[in-house]
Amino acid sequence: MNRFKTRASAVTGPAVLSVVAAVALTGCGAGQISQTATQEPAVNGSSTNIGEIALRDVRIQADQTGDAVQPGKSVDLVLVATNQSANTQDRLLSVSSDIGSVAVTGNPAVPPLGSLLVGATYQKDAAALNSVKPANLVTATVTLNKPITSGPLYNFTFTFERNGQATLGVPVTARPAAPPAPQAASAVAEH
Repeated sequence: MNRFKTRASAVTGPAVLSVVAAVALTGCGAGQISQTATQEPAVNGSSTNIGEIALRDVRIQADQTGDAVQPGKSVDLVLVATNQSANTQDRLLSVSSDIGSVAVTGNPAVPPLGSLLVGATYQKDAAALNSVKPANLVTATVTLNKPITSGPLYNFTFTFERNGQATLGVPVTARPAAPPAPQAASAVAEH
């Protein structure tokens, strides 16, 4: 009786089984549609593409204390527009909506491979982003002529100089809460 033959078959049997199991399990995912391929991003706003301009996290920020925000009130339009062209700058020419007039203040140029941050919400982010890639910051204020409330989407039309226009349903979100004020540390230490 050969002791080496018994040990070799005892080792190769599990090794072959491991290789077969690995190949079988690896093949299970081939050709399948991944679960995350159709998931939407976890942001509050809407998104769309207009040619080489990507609009992301488009939303109305409003303080809603009753059933609706009433006509005559001003609310903020917030979004990020990213230019996916490496060579051509674009410019946001206008934003319009049937819920009110929209006033855009600032330089609405979207630099090549850069961003246009719309809304005071992004003011602190603009400087940091600008150190990595070109970015401009503008504000967009909507003076309401109709009441708005959380839940429905309101149509806004965005017109760009080179990439054209698109209409997008935009939700209403709450304004971000102010960060809590830092509290002074206690100077009393007990030993």
